[in-house]
Amino acid sequence: MPAAALAAPTTTFAGLPAPLALTLFFALALVASVLAKLWLASRQVRHVAAHRDRVPPAFAGRITPQAHRKAADYTLARSRFGLLELALGTVLLLGWTLLGGLDLLNHALVDWLGTGMLQQIALVAAFVAIGSLVDLPGALYQTFVLEERFGFNKMTLGLWLADLAKSTLVGAVIGLPLLALMLWLMGAAGRFWWLWAWGVWMGFNLLLLVVYPSFIAPLFNKFQPLQDESLKARVTALMQRCGFSAKGLYVMDGSRRSAHANAYFTGFGAAKRVVFYDTLLSKLSPGEVDAVLAHELGHFRHRHIPKRIATLFALSLAGFALLGWLSTQGWFYLGLGVRPNMSGPNDALALLLFLLVMPVAGFFFGPLSARLSRKHEFEADAFAVAQTSGADLSQALLKLYEDNASTLTPDPLYVKFYYSHPPAAERLARMTA
Repeated sequence: MPAAALAAPTTTFAGLPAPLALTLFFALALVASVLAKLWLASRQVRHVAAHRDRVPPAFAGRITPQAHRKAADYTLARSRFGLLELALGTVLLLGWTLLGGLDLLNHALVDWLGTGMLQQIALVAAFVAIGSLVDLPGALYQTFVLEERFGFNKMTLGLWLADLAKSTLVGAVIGLPLLALMLWLMGAAGRFWWLWAWGVWMGFNLLLLVVYPSFIAPLFNKFQPLQDESLKARVTALMQRCGFSAKGLYVMDGSRRSAHANAYFTGFGAAKRVVFYDTLLSKLSPGEVDAVLAHELGHFRHRHIPKRIATLFALSLAGFALLGWLSTQGWFYLGLGVRPNMSGPNDALALLLFLLVMPVAGFFFGPLSARLSRKHEFEADAFAVAQTSGADLSQALLKLYEDNASTLTPDPLYVKFYYSHPPAAERLARMTA
């Protein structure tokens, strides 16, 4: 919306002009979140390093000292790289907001394109492109230095560049029309535009669950039907026993890119598929594959997926409603270092500012989400133990922890903030109990 339609920025909070109050609040929240992340990362580094040379007694004889040290070193390397990413991300966030980067980009595009839909789409596209270019060296380092050092990277530079080109093209083909529709709704759907935009966003996410397995994922990986008849019979019997049906059982060529192993369900409704990484099938016995699949089936039996989708619906609705209000407040723009357009829409500005600042506040709610996710993992483990062999699940998890170089000795407080899956010691103790 044009600046003339914005609420006057003369509102005060705690005796301060609203723009200044927002600036101070944002700066304090950013400093608090960065300090908290640094403290948690330092705890994780110290805790993992202190336990690097001794396999925990619960895993003695099951995990070799060499594998334990590799997991510790991999965790330490990722943590230290994460600190560099945190520093760069903080500088970039300040640069876009309080230091005036987004304001400069916006007015440069207004001078070039004028105000209107084209300028708004160009602003978001330029913002995404600049952010992607800034992230590019880190992505290259993570793949071809860090992952390579620990023997996980299987990608060539050519494959990496091909993936980058395809993901950029897919993002543009899907994202630009969706962005244009959202911006049009913000300007044309009246006071409750955010309700219509929320409906479009949720519909898009549900549609993506259906089309991704069949049309998008095959652009990046090859999916072959599971050929092992004996394993197929075991898996099919397990799914029938659990009252679950899927469109097909597939093997994905994950080994083209990484040595990490995994298995997952994808799709929605009748389009659900079971996908095994080829690296997983090469490392686990048939009974262990059964146990891993039973864990995933446990998520469906406990309706974790619908619950998470419902939570996403509720949180996104609240987010769109908040954006609907903030986009009409002049202090929202000025307090974050942006001058609204004097004649012309500010919808893209509001959207970008909202996306920039919300993760700062969201960090402090992260432990709640992580705790709920860990609870779901425990429930899925219990279901798997009831349906298959607990010994097979335990052995499979140990192989996956070792294969992915996941540390067995994370800092307990770091776990509470960040871990969506329980540490290995907690999972195996629950299974034994």
